[in-house]
Amino acid sequence: MSAAAIVHPADSRSDALRRLASTFVAEGVPEGDARFLMLGVLDLRAIDLALHGQRVLGPGEANRLEVAAQRRLSGEPVARILGAWEFWGLPFRLSPETLVPRPDTETLVEATLASIPDHAAPVRILDLGTGSGCILVALLSALPNATGIGLDRSWGALRTARANARDNGVAERAGFVAGDWCDALGAPFDRVVSNPPYIASPVIAGLDREVREHDPLTALDGGDDGLGAYRRIVGAVSRGLLASGGSLHLEIGYDQAEAVTDLGATAGLRPGGIMRDLAGHARVASFTSNAAAVSA
Repeated sequence: MSAAAIVHPADSRSDALRRLASTFVAEGVPEGDARFLMLGVLDLRAIDLALHGQRVLGPGEANRLEVAAQRRLSGEPVARILGAWEFWGLPFRLSPETLVPRPDTETLVEATLASIPDHAAPVRILDLGTGSGCILVALLSALPNATGIGLDRSWGALRTARANARDNGVAERAGFVAGDWCDALGAPFDRVVSNPPYIASPVIAGLDREVREHDPLTALDGGDDGLGAYRRIVGAVSRGLLASGGSLHLEIGYDQAEAVTDLGATAGLRPGGIMRDLAGHARVASFTSNAAAVSA
């Protein structure tokens, strides 16, 4: 962590950005984080930097940017510093109880949408372990007549998810329920989605510092083998949580495709294939409730 101040009140926006980027690179922090911080902390658009880069910061802006920079150098992720992040082109608030939405998880949204032939259909969606609500909100934003429930054990996460649904204009079609996985639910759903905790407990201590120290443990820890949540979910789904012809879509770790597929098949679900993320890693395992073609 840098001891001397990086940003000075007399700096222009452009000079401050160059100084930040240089310091970050020297400290092993991605250069692009400097731009994200400046835009977010100073509430700027990219065009503001392009057209008004020579505007002097002044004491207030310099101080806010300096505080944010030092937090980043101490290992805190940009998204945590800003308290918000983008997912599926939509803005999402964050809280200590929620994960930072990741681009990989957009594959889960893609897989779910691909399973619905008619995006105007009144689909009923259940999002298990909703966290920030990013998955459910993204789906509802793409499905104008869909309704959904986000379930989570954390009241803090549910408050954040509800705010995100409101901010993104889907609050009237979204409900949020406190519960332990599927225990609080009974009605069948057309689509069940989840990005559950799937990291094996012994592995957590070796995760990157940004994840280990700043993400909620309950959203990471999948038990001794990383499969604990999947067992709960496929068990509940196989007992009638899915409507006839419905489908289940689960985000998985890069090396869990075979294990999760086997769990679903053993529970009586029909495997619906694996979708890979942009890096080519297995990312989503899908299942249907029976041999019938999936319909909305």
